[in-house]
Amino acid sequence: MSYFAEPYKIKVVEPIKMTTREERIQAIKEAGYNTFLLKSEDVYIDLLTDSGTSAMSDNQWAGMMLGDEAYAGSRNFYNLEKAIQDVYGFPYVVPTHQGRGAENIISSLLIKPGDYVPGNMYFTTTRAHQERNGGTFVDIIIDEAHDPAVEIPFKGNVDLNKLEDLINRVGADKIPYISVAVTVNLAGGQPVSMANLRDVHTLAKKHGIRVIFDATRAVENAFFIKEREEGYADKSIKEIVREIFSYADGCTMSAKKDNLVNIGGFLALREEEIYEEATEMLVLFEGFPTYGGLAGRDMEALARGTYEMIDEAYIAHRVGQVRYLGDQLINAGIPVMRPIGGHAVFLDARAFLSHLDQEEFPAQSLAAALYVDSGVRGMERGIVSAGRDIKTGENHKPRLELVRLTIPRRVYTDRHFDVVAESVINLYEKREEIPGLKFVYEPKTLRFFTGSFEPTKKSPIFE
Repeated sequence: MSYFAEPYKIKVVEPIKMTTREERIQAIKEAGYNTFLLKSEDVYIDLLTDSGTSAMSDNQWAGMMLGDEAYAGSRNFYNLEKAIQDVYGFPYVVPTHQGRGAENIISSLLIKPGDYVPGNMYFTTTRAHQERNGGTFVDIIIDEAHDPAVEIPFKGNVDLNKLEDLINRVGADKIPYISVAVTVNLAGGQPVSMANLRDVHTLAKKHGIRVIFDATRAVENAFFIKEREEGYADKSIKEIVREIFSYADGCTMSAKKDNLVNIGGFLALREEEIYEEATEMLVLFEGFPTYGGLAGRDMEALARGTYEMIDEAYIAHRVGQVRYLGDQLINAGIPVMRPIGGHAVFLDARAFLSHLDQEEFPAQSLAAALYVDSGVRGMERGIVSAGRDIKTGENHKPRLELVRLTIPRRVYTDRHFDVVAESVINLYEKREEIPGLKFVYEPKTLRFFTGSFEPTKKSPIFE
């Protein structure tokens, strides 16, 4: 069975506003052709991100009413600590307001100027924290990950030869840790095989290097392992998740994804010494060790969501719903990142808008055009997100120039995705009319969040 009916009933609904094309044209102009700067109330179907946009369960909402808001020793923290220890297998838990809080702590503790941090493709905030602390990110993902058309089961794998070459070139003492994302967001939500994780761990231990996972969507990774890797078909998602993290010394977590909450994150660790240093930083930047950056009620919702995310029926539907949209687009001949990943469908904007140069920001323009066409909000994941080289000031030019259509968890039905597919197909038929964009305001850091643009020429797409 390719697709799965929702393993839940809908109890509460939130009305969404239908807008006219004229209203959307005005809204995108006011937002500087940046979908991040649109007002939520002007969006019909919001596929900007799956971060913090999940619908929580009745059990999670019930837990919110049991929030222990004591400054120290909240019982909700101990419930959360127990859940993370049980599901992920790490003994030490540091709660943070969201994932980048954990990234800030681990990067500040372990990276020193002149270090190199190898990883299976960069992520925006992760690399920003690494560079802020004097490190240099080095991409060690397999080459196939940079080609949208290649279909292999584990496109997020680390290239072990690239990793070993870096170790030999700079020395193990210049590598504070290996950063492994499971799954790889900017490669299209592609998974890493268990065999590859095991091999990375073995190589790292040989050289005395830590391995830190970006665990944001590890449950989706576990589903793909169960589905695609020999020897795992009969294992539970929980068993697979535990084995995944047995190959890591720690992880950063944006719990706003896998764990089905609207806010929250954590840093989980094996080493007591690093944990103690992390809690010292936590007190400075987030809060007391038994709440970090979270209210007690949020920790309780997170604890309960940590168990809900490993439900077999839930995760099968989750991945199946992403595939439902992806398969419609593939069948219509739309260029997308293949195979379809676990959290989003990524349009290949370079192929979609082949008449535009990458410096004309094709993915940014395509995301804006999609919003005008139907009120669907996606996000750019290409040259704008990649930013500039901190030494030369030149634009990073990633091979992947993508528009991410991210599926929030337990929020939309398949009928919504029929609307999305129809809009994308409609735009593809008039793709030559979509113009490029240029910056009118460019912040120095993470420019994709707040930068603004204007079209390079007049076009009926935006008029």
